[in-house]
Amino acid sequence: MGEQPDPFSTSTLPDFISSQKIGRPVTLEGQSNRGHPYSGLKKRGQSSRSWVKIDENGNSTVLELDKATIMKRCSLPSRDLRLLDPLFIYPSSILGRERAIVVSLEKIRCIITAEEVILMNARDASVVQYQSELCKRLQSNQNLNLKDDLPFEFKALELVLELSCLSLDAQVNELEMEVYPVLDELASNISTLNLEHVRRLKGRLLALTQKVQKVCDEIEHLMDDDDDMAEMYLTEKKERSEAHASVELEDNLDDDFGSSGIVSKSAPVSPVGSTSGNLGKLQRAFSSVVGSHRSLLSSSSTGENIDQLEMLLEAYFVVVDNTLSKLSSLKEYIDDTEDLINIKLGNVQNQLIQFQLLLTAATFVAAIFAAVTAVFGMNLQDSVFKDPTMFQWVLLVTGIGCGLLYFGFVLYFKHKKVFPL
Repeated sequence: MGEQPDPFSTSTLPDFISSQKIGRPVTLEGQSNRGHPYSGLKKRGQSSRSWVKIDENGNSTVLELDKATIMKRCSLPSRDLRLLDPLFIYPSSILGRERAIVVSLEKIRCIITAEEVILMNARDASVVQYQSELCKRLQSNQNLNLKDDLPFEFKALELVLELSCLSLDAQVNELEMEVYPVLDELASNISTLNLEHVRRLKGRLLALTQKVQKVCDEIEHLMDDDDDMAEMYLTEKKERSEAHASVELEDNLDDDFGSSGIVSKSAPVSPVGSTSGNLGKLQRAFSSVVGSHRSLLSSSSTGENIDQLEMLLEAYFVVVDNTLSKLSSLKEYIDDTEDLINIKLGNVQNQLIQFQLLLTAATFVAAIFAAVTAVFGMNLQDSVFKDPTMFQWVLLVTGIGCGLLYFGFVLYFKHKKVFPL
């Protein structure tokens, strides 16, 4: 017979508790590798990750949850969780689901419910800033007992939009501070180094424009679809489900009490008791009328909240659109600089063509002068060669003739407007 293990011994405690007390190394999944025969193996899709949960009071806790737990906790399909994976690059998106809102804007990737916010426990500055700012705002509202018209999920979504817009605007401002001096230098000094620098900056501008355009399109898509905005109001749906559950519970209790048939034996049978069934029917009819009235009120409040969410999205849509207009202005400035460079290069090319024409005309005139001198350089028998001053006159007349011919070419080019002189 083997010895029974002590249920409260250190070896039977969970690995992450014993490792914290004893000081053993802990893996990324929060489990110890020591003493486990299959520590190097893990099931596909079942690895735990570190998440940060922020509740309505601004309290943040670190959780170790796997993919299946997150899906069950927030009622999300697996494809939505891929948007939160930092190993993959997905475009910006805001998805409204039955019990949660999946947000992936810039580097902030989180799941927003009616009661809490769950985001990846990353060391990125944007995530840390979002966590601290959200906790600070919620705690300040809790301490000052401030009542905000926005529900919890809209407060969390507003902070995501705010930080994302600030991040994009900061990137645009940084790019502007870097682009404008380079373009001014390129306009004055066209060099290969400056052209290569502008090419890299133009690539960054294109990538940033795509990011800002995607955020702008996502917000505009939500504003155009009322059903998606209504789906994102989680607090309203939670209150309606709780009210519906309480009404069903009351109806079940009334039905159970009426079907039990408990009547006092000492009480005489009264003919008025026959009307209890009708009274129960009247009560159920009244409750159905009240329930329909509540549903109408909830639908009207949902319409108001849709307008509220639409105004919230519209405010940040204006901010993103302003950022996009900055990028458009920067792109136009780059295009204008490129046009200016092309004009300058065209002007230089025209000047080279003018110089080539003048050089060709001078070459032609020099060829004529060389032909005359070549004729007199031949060994010919003539009386002209007997006079020593005759050769000087020939050179003088030939030079004047060549000069007049060259001047004639220049006047012809000016008359044809080949180049201004």
